[in-house]
Amino acid sequence: MRLRNVKNKEEIMNSSIHLVRNPFDHRGKWSNLFANDNPIYLEIGMGKGDFLIESAKENRDINYIGIEKYDSVIARAIEKVPDDLTNLRLIRGDALDLGEMFSKEIDRIYLNFSDPWPKKRHMNRRLTSHIFLKIYDKVFKNRPEIHQKTDNIDLFAYSIVSLSTYGYTLEEVSLDLHNSDIQNNVMTEYEKRFVKLGHKINYLVAKK
Repeated sequence: MRLRNVKNKEEIMNSSIHLVRNPFDHRGKWSNLFANDNPIYLEIGMGKGDFLIESAKENRDINYIGIEKYDSVIARAIEKVPDDLTNLRLIRGDALDLGEMFSKEIDRIYLNFSDPWPKKRHMNRRLTSHIFLKIYDKVFKNRPEIHQKTDNIDLFAYSIVSLSTYGYTLEEVSLDLHNSDIQNNVMTEYEKRFVKLGHKINYLVAKK
């Protein structure tokens, strides 16, 4: 992914009412930040925010958090968020630190079009590697639930094996999401682009 620098990204981030600047301070207390006990869904690698923002608009009784490691990308997402979207918060951070940000508070994790890290020596960087699955154990509130979408069949195959061997049950699997009977799919910015190009989207729901 080529990242275009956003020259005024610091200004955009500093003025945002949705960006959480001290996520570590809220560990174990995220419900207080939202001022309710609604479920919390987390998108890791939220990109420019299309999926997260639309999901939050459609489901006001669910709290959404997106984490993104690149300043320029999260700045673009911030620009799209309506001021009245109170059930959405954003974090500029690294997924490796999630265990220090959350403590048994997340009800669902979304992994949408994550970096596939195709080289074998980088497989532990994949967000469905056992390295990250162990981190997710620290953040899930009750029964772990992961939703994944990707156009990369190799990453998808890897994820199925990794999740299954870690104790997850695959409750939904599709090799062609947009030609399946799966309902209420909210598309990401990458997904919209891939669908126009005729790429098949792989999708799974895994629970443990």
